[in-house]
Amino acid sequence: MDISPLSDRQIVASWHKNVTPWIQAVRDRQIASREAVTNQAILDTIGAYSLRSLLDVGCGEGWLVRAVAAQGLAAIGVDGIPGLIAAAQQAGGGEFRVMDYEAIAAGALALTVDGVVCNFSLFGEAIVEQLFRAIPALLTANGVFIVQTLHPVVACGNLPYRDGWRTGSWAEFSDAFTEPPPWYFRTIASWVNLFHASGFRLLELREPLHPQTGQPASMIFVASRR
Repeated sequence: MDISPLSDRQIVASWHKNVTPWIQAVRDRQIASREAVTNQAILDTIGAYSLRSLLDVGCGEGWLVRAVAAQGLAAIGVDGIPGLIAAAQQAGGGEFRVMDYEAIAAGALALTVDGVVCNFSLFGEAIVEQLFRAIPALLTANGVFIVQTLHPVVACGNLPYRDGWRTGSWAEFSDAFTEPPPWYFRTIASWVNLFHASGFRLLELREPLHPQTGQPASMIFVASRR
């Protein structure tokens, strides 16, 4: 099957090829921004809400599920890359399932939780919009949807500040990574509109700052069902 170099399918294809170096990068703490800012930022955000159960969509090798489960939450992680889920299951510390975004969007997850989190796991275009529409049904009445993603103002670079596909890069990672996944750039306004169009009410927006640069290291949305 021909896969466009700038598409949702190519994101998945790239991750299938980079399972091993990604696991090593996360577990060896090689990703500086995560160690300095964003890992703690997502944990702080989750901790600010009275959650008893959490679903991590795009959980990767499972570090976040293990972290919140250790704090007493009933945590489940899902990811569409079998190699990542296998590593998560081997490490334990939570429940992990292989499930891609298309399946979740189609209603394959028969559960409700107090919180759904997407931690740097929403880089596609159409599939992200489909997934957003499915999330409200997964939340309890007072549940929250938490998304941490690249800060558009910083991630935009010198390109025009408008929605569109961008080529990926492993520039800050080891040479073990190959064929970087593309990603779909969204402005802040587009993110806000996506939440509203999907049946959410925004509760807060956090902009964690990098301690060295003083620039936003990420952007964290917290939303509830309308």
